[in-house]
Amino acid sequence: MDRTASAVWHGGLKDGKGTISTQSGVLKDNQYSFNTRFADGIGTNPEELIAAAHAGCFTMALSGQLTSANLTPESLETKASVKLEKTDAGFTITRILLTTTAKVPGADQAAFDQAAEAAKAGCPISRLFKNNTEITLDAKLV
Repeated sequence: MDRTASAVWHGGLKDGKGTISTQSGVLKDNQYSFNTRFADGIGTNPEELIAAAHAGCFTMALSGQLTSANLTPESLETKASVKLEKTDAGFTITRILLTTTAKVPGADQAAFDQAAEAAKAGCPISRLFKNNTEITLDAKLV
Protein backbone atom coordinates (compact mmCIF):
# COMPACT_ATOMS: atom_id res chain seq x y z
CA MET A 1 0.00 0.00 0.00
CA ASP A 2 1.40 3.39 -1.00
CA ARG A 3 -0.16 6.71 -0.08
CA THR A 4 1.02 10.02 -1.49
CA ALA A 5 0.86 13.70 -0.75
CA SER A 6 2.52 16.64 -2.40
CA ALA A 7 3.70 20.13 -1.53
CA VAL A 8 4.43 23.15 -3.70
CA TRP A 9 6.40 26.15 -2.38
CA HIS A 10 6.98 29.59 -3.91
CA GLY A 11 9.42 32.16 -2.52
CA GLY A 12 11.76 32.43 0.42
CA LEU A 13 11.33 30.79 3.79
CA LYS A 14 9.70 33.67 5.66
CA ASP A 15 7.94 35.47 2.81
CA GLY A 16 7.02 32.47 0.70
CA LYS A 17 3.95 30.32 0.74
CA GLY A 18 2.91 26.89 -0.37
CA THR A 19 0.14 24.39 -0.72
CA ILE A 20 -0.27 20.79 0.40
CA SER A 21 -2.45 18.21 -1.35
CA THR A 22 -3.21 14.53 -0.77
CA GLN A 23 -3.83 11.69 -3.18
CA SER A 24 -7.36 11.20 -1.82
CA GLY A 25 -8.24 14.84 -2.44
CA VAL A 26 -9.18 15.43 1.20
CA LEU A 27 -6.49 18.09 1.21
CA LYS A 28 -6.31 19.99 -2.06
CA ASP A 29 -4.08 23.01 -2.36
CA ASN A 30 -4.32 23.73 1.39
CA GLN A 31 -2.23 26.74 2.31
CA TYR A 32 0.85 26.60 4.49
CA SER A 33 3.57 29.14 5.21
CA PHE A 34 6.16 30.23 7.73
CA ASN A 35 3.42 32.01 9.68
CA THR A 36 1.15 28.94 9.77
CA ARG A 37 4.05 26.96 11.17
CA PHE A 38 5.68 29.37 13.60
CA ALA A 39 3.05 32.07 14.23
CA ASP A 40 -0.71 32.41 13.88
CA GLY A 41 -1.20 32.42 10.12
CA ILE A 42 -4.21 30.90 8.40
CA GLY A 43 -3.48 27.47 7.00
CA THR A 44 -1.90 24.22 8.10
CA ASN A 45 1.62 23.03 8.86
CA PRO A 46 3.53 19.74 8.88
CA GLU A 47 3.32 19.30 12.66
CA GLU A 48 -0.45 19.75 12.68
CA LEU A 49 -0.74 17.13 9.96
CA ILE A 50 1.49 14.75 11.93
CA ALA A 51 -0.71 15.31 14.99
CA ALA A 52 -3.81 14.48 12.95
CA ALA A 53 -2.17 11.38 11.51
CA HIS A 54 -1.04 10.17 14.94
CA ALA A 55 -4.44 10.80 16.54
CA GLY A 56 -6.18 8.88 13.76
CA CYS A 57 -3.67 6.04 13.71
CA PHE A 58 -3.69 5.56 17.49
CA THR A 59 -7.49 5.71 17.71
CA MET A 60 -7.92 3.05 15.02
CA ALA A 61 -5.25 0.89 16.70
CA LEU A 62 -7.03 1.25 20.05
CA SER A 63 -10.30 0.17 18.44
CA GLY A 64 -8.49 -2.86 17.05
CA GLN A 65 -6.97 -3.74 20.41
CA LEU A 66 -10.33 -3.44 22.16
CA THR A 67 -12.07 -5.48 19.47
CA SER A 68 -9.43 -8.21 19.88
CA ALA A 69 -10.30 -8.26 23.59
CA ASN A 70 -14.00 -8.72 22.69
CA LEU A 71 -14.83 -5.14 23.69
CA THR A 72 -16.70 -2.81 21.34
CA PRO A 73 -16.01 0.87 21.88
CA GLU A 74 -19.00 3.19 21.86
CA SER A 75 -16.68 6.14 21.23
CA LEU A 76 -12.98 6.92 21.20
CA GLU A 77 -11.72 10.52 21.06
CA THR A 78 -8.02 11.32 20.79
CA LYS A 79 -6.05 14.55 20.67
CA ALA A 80 -2.38 14.48 19.69
CA SER A 81 -0.14 17.37 20.69
CA VAL A 82 3.13 17.59 18.78
CA LYS A 83 5.98 19.55 20.38
CA LEU A 84 8.42 21.17 17.94
CA GLU A 85 11.58 22.51 19.58
CA LYS A 86 14.83 24.00 18.37
CA THR A 87 17.64 21.65 19.36
CA ASP A 88 21.35 21.57 18.55
CA ALA A 89 20.45 19.51 15.47
CA GLY A 90 17.78 22.03 14.36
CA PHE A 91 14.02 22.07 14.73
CA THR A 92 12.92 18.65 15.98
CA ILE A 93 9.70 16.98 17.05
CA THR A 94 10.69 16.09 20.60
CA ARG A 95 7.41 14.97 22.16
CA ILE A 96 3.97 13.78 21.26
CA LEU A 97 1.21 13.60 23.86
CA LEU A 98 -1.79 11.42 23.06
CA THR A 99 -4.85 12.22 25.15
CA THR A 100 -7.76 9.85 24.66
CA THR A 101 -11.16 9.44 26.23
CA ALA A 102 -13.07 6.23 25.67
CA LYS A 103 -16.56 4.91 26.29
CA VAL A 104 -16.28 1.15 26.19
CA PRO A 105 -19.22 -0.76 27.69
CA GLY A 106 -18.05 -3.71 29.77
CA ALA A 107 -14.37 -2.68 29.88
CA ASP A 108 -12.53 -2.58 33.16
CA GLN A 109 -9.66 -0.17 33.74
CA ALA A 110 -6.94 -2.83 33.53
CA ALA A 111 -8.15 -4.18 30.18
CA PHE A 112 -8.53 -0.68 28.80
CA ASP A 113 -5.06 0.38 29.96
CA GLN A 114 -3.53 -2.72 28.40
CA ALA A 115 -5.29 -2.06 25.08
CA ALA A 116 -4.29 1.62 25.10
CA GLU A 117 -0.61 0.86 25.76
CA ALA A 118 -0.59 -1.81 23.05
CA ALA A 119 -2.19 0.64 20.61
CA LYS A 120 0.37 3.32 21.48
CA ALA A 121 3.24 0.89 20.91
CA GLY A 122 1.78 -0.71 17.82
CA CYS A 123 0.32 2.03 15.66
CA PRO A 124 2.54 2.76 12.64
CA ILE A 125 2.89 6.47 13.43
CA SER A 126 4.05 5.68 16.98
CA ARG A 127 6.55 3.19 15.59
CA LEU A 128 7.80 5.81 13.15
CA PHE A 129 8.73 8.13 16.02
CA LYS A 130 9.60 5.66 18.80
CA ASN A 131 13.39 5.88 18.53
CA ASN A 132 13.78 9.65 18.75
CA THR A 133 10.58 11.15 20.18
CA GLU A 134 9.01 10.85 23.61
CA ILE A 135 5.44 9.60 23.19
CA THR A 136 3.23 9.82 26.25
CA LEU A 137 -0.34 8.68 26.72
CA ASP A 138 -3.10 9.98 28.93
CA ALA A 139 -5.96 7.53 28.47
CA LYS A 140 -9.25 7.80 30.33
CA LEU A 141 -12.07 5.29 30.41
CA VAL A 142 -15.39 6.99 31.13
